Amino acid sequence: MNCTSFTEHKYMTSLSILIFCSAYLLGSISSAVLICRLFGLPDPRNTGSNNPGATNVLRIGGRFPAALVLIFDVLKGTLPVYLGYFLGLSPVSLGLVGLAACLGHIYPLYFNFKGGKGVATAIGAMLPLGWELSSLLLTCWLVMIFISGYSSLAAIVSVSLAPVITWFVKPDYTLPVTMLCLLIILRHKQNIIRLLNGQENKVWDKGRTKE
Repeated sequence: MNCTSFTEHKYMTSLSILIFCSAYLLGSISSAVLICRLFGLPDPRNTGSNNPGATNVLRIGGRFPAALVLIFDVLKGTLPVYLGYFLGLSPVSLGLVGLAACLGHIYPLYFNFKGGKGVATAIGAMLPLGWELSSLLLTCWLVMIFISGYSSLAAIVSVSLAPVITWFVKPDYTLPVTMLCLLIILRHKQNIIRLLNGQENKVWDKGRTKE
């Protein structure tokens, strides 16, 4: 490796680390908590399912606050990955950027490391990879919500199909997408148990629910 190549490699490594850290810090901004405070709603970490995500905010405060949470959570994944894509990071590095954003959402630095499931942020992280992948995932999620009414089931099915869809659309990104999806599925471990036991609540269920 010559001096120029070494310098370029060192630069890209430093740039990647900077974007990883930035993605985590951006992901750590809990839009559910902030928007609930803005609308005078109860803290989503202590109300309903105790999950600071769009589904719980929907139960607590209705469609508009939930839509704002969903949009912001998606952007937390999209913006850092798109930046990394624009700056020429490798597919694996982009996967790590998306992973960092999701880890920020799940374990937010600013909110005592008590975060959500990371589904919207993960889907947002996949948006820069192409409209084919994102539109198919969104369609799958909506169809599963309509058929079953379970937010968790829709999320699990959608992210489980994501690596397969990616293989056909952009095979170079199959590994990073798989890394991202495994994190989301592991985060839904308790939901999977409740689904198997018939104890999971549906999106439109009110009151104190588990998610």
